[in-house]
Amino acid sequence: MIKWGQAAAAAFQFLSRFPVKANLDYSPTLFRQSVKFYPLVGAVIGLVVWAGAAGFVYLLPPLPAAVLTLILWVGLTGGLHLDGWMDTADGILSYRSREQMLDIMKDSRVGAMGVIACVLLLMLKLSLIYSLLVDGLDYSGLLLLPLIWSRWFMVHAMSSWPAARGKDGLAGQLNGLDKGQIWATLLITIVLTGAAASIAPMVHINSHSWTTAWFGLITIPLGTWVAGTWMARRLNATLGGLTGDTYGALNEFLEVVALLMLVLLHNVM
Repeated sequence: MIKWGQAAAAAFQFLSRFPVKANLDYSPTLFRQSVKFYPLVGAVIGLVVWAGAAGFVYLLPPLPAAVLTLILWVGLTGGLHLDGWMDTADGILSYRSREQMLDIMKDSRVGAMGVIACVLLLMLKLSLIYSLLVDGLDYSGLLLLPLIWSRWFMVHAMSSWPAARGKDGLAGQLNGLDKGQIWATLLITIVLTGAAASIAPMVHINSHSWTTAWFGLITIPLGTWVAGTWMARRLNATLGGLTGDTYGALNEFLEVVALLMLVLLHNVM
């Protein structure tokens, strides 16, 4: 039986650049047990990113503060999910056969489509971060939700769609998680969302701000699930399954979707 502490340490070592010092035997069992803690990794990254953003925007104008926030965000993940986004873009946008797409995605070199997709994604994410910073980060705990629920969806995708390369690669090791893993991940995600709700919003507490906060707590998880399901189905139809790269691409896509929802939430409500 893999201890939860070991599984959590494995999740942090794999998904982040936090200095988690633990000598772990990365067996397939440990790797699979660690996925339940992916939303926790997202929550901790979110806390550090938005704490950094609050400091940056206190010292600097919103635009350079947003740039530094994005740099911190990418740095804490080691660009892991961005790499998956670029590889997926290179493969899917090559418009080749399924086998050729998978070969392109497996290539460690980044092509033109990957670079274009990365630049556009980062530009959009930067503009959304700027929009939140310029308005003063009013929604506190809601800012953690994009990082929590995007990582929950990665685990959901592992259990819901087949692995494109069968038993080979990362997706092959993680595909077909048992129901206990899935329910544990969802439970942890809900607990983390509740914790986020307890700190949202801390500023200007009134009936309107609480209504906005609760609306966001409902719509962001729902929007993440809808958008993620749409993209995962498209990827599955094109590739005949998902890969480790597509899990990262889903994470990046859903972070942007959730950030966009936060900005729309602020503008509409």
